[in-house]
Amino acid sequence: MALKATIFKVRLQVADMDREYYGEHQLTLARHPSETDERMMVRLLAFAHNASPQLEFTRGLSLGDEADLWQLGLSGAIELWVEVGLPGPERLRKACNRADRVLVYSYGRRTAQVWWQKQEQALGRHENLCVYHLDADACAQLATMAERNMDLHVTVQDGRIWIGSGNRSAELVAEIRKP
Repeated sequence: MALKATIFKVRLQVADMDREYYGEHQLTLARHPSETDERMMVRLLAFAHNASPQLEFTRGLSLGDEADLWQLGLSGAIELWVEVGLPGPERLRKACNRADRVLVYSYGRRTAQVWWQKQEQALGRHENLCVYHLDADACAQLATMAERNMDLHVTVQDGRIWIGSGNRSAELVAEIRKP
């Protein structure tokens, strides 16, 4: 019998002073059975970091040719493609050809650094690609906030991201590896 996705409900308040975006989002996230709390929370963080009324979660892990998040324009063209984790160069090449902008949020204690060293040269030729790296300890802290019903507050200022839920909080810096 196939395992089903776990559904999470999120009330997300975003105050992004860097982009001058302030909004509240009622979100429903489906966590794939093979997805960890950490990866799901990094997806949520990527949403908050790029929040807009048009940004949406896709079927991601369930469908291989979709981003984790994307923003479509009125014509249906992909304006923003967001990947979480350590995607392969072929997947990123396809994303860069399909979307105006592509963002990657890499994380992991040692694996993210090894991935970047292997991919840096190949990814350097894509002008519409930006790679962010998130600190492993901060991502682990973020994962502890995962609950079936979440009320999260996110503040972005000077490249720093603060996320809080009740009495728990985390501070992350999305370190740019490739602008």
